[in-house]
Amino acid sequence: MKLRTLIDAAGLAKLAQDRNVLIVDCRFDLADATRSARDYAQAHIPGAVYADLNRDLSDLSKQGLGRHPLPDVSAFSAALGRWGWTPEMPVIAYDTANGALAAARLWWMLRLAGAQDVAVLDGGLQAWTVAGLPMTSDIPPRVPTQVSVEFDPAQIIYTDALAQMLQKPQMLLVDARAAPRYRGETEPLDRVAGHVPGARNRFFGENLAADGRFKSPAVLRAEFEALLGTHAPDDVVNMCGSGVTACHNLLAMEHAGLAGSRLYAPSWSGWSSDPKRPVATG
Repeated sequence: MKLRTLIDAAGLAKLAQDRNVLIVDCRFDLADATRSARDYAQAHIPGAVYADLNRDLSDLSKQGLGRHPLPDVSAFSAALGRWGWTPEMPVIAYDTANGALAAARLWWMLRLAGAQDVAVLDGGLQAWTVAGLPMTSDIPPRVPTQVSVEFDPAQIIYTDALAQMLQKPQMLLVDARAAPRYRGETEPLDRVAGHVPGARNRFFGENLAADGRFKSPAVLRAEFEALLGTHAPDDVVNMCGSGVTACHNLLAMEHAGLAGSRLYAPSWSGWSSDPKRPVATG
């Protein structure tokens, strides 16, 4: 059975024993971009490689596309090759932010590139350590591979396309940021506070139960269906601050059986970079 969305700590421990698997540590600290690499070097799940959000899962040299622009497929292919990935190899991503920074981002990028056997560790590194499973500081040797992937452009929305989509009543934009940022009461990162007019709010943290693991598929489905109303998943575009935590909602929707939504990759940081674009508050 191929991995689709989530795997628990016990399942990952067994998978790592039974199959050739790529485990990727995606921890990232927005306040200190170098901290998580240091934390990885001190202790990580045995066999895990490290993916840096700014360097491996983004291309910060791109202008006007938000704070975390998607890298070119050639750069992402090179990263996958450094990690020794092959298309038939399952991938498990984890972080310490319940998937939001930035395990769900890697999950979505791999799905975008056509990978089918990929999941996020439910509960993240905390679930692994609570289960009493081992950690190590050993950096795993990986045999580099030649990888060439392509992104499915139909799953990525940019600003001009989004502006046109918002004119269609069947389309729905869902913002994954915390409610105070969505309402425009605070904005710690981007040029202006508020949200794209017409967007609805679904804070990604609402996908999680009290123990930090994802809610059940049935609960998630009921909650998202209440949010979406008559909108089909294919008509949903997810966004956040920079195109990272929105992937948490994409993951939750697919876990709930509501696959097919897309990502507005520049997200609020891209939209709000142009003062001519409209901003809603409240």
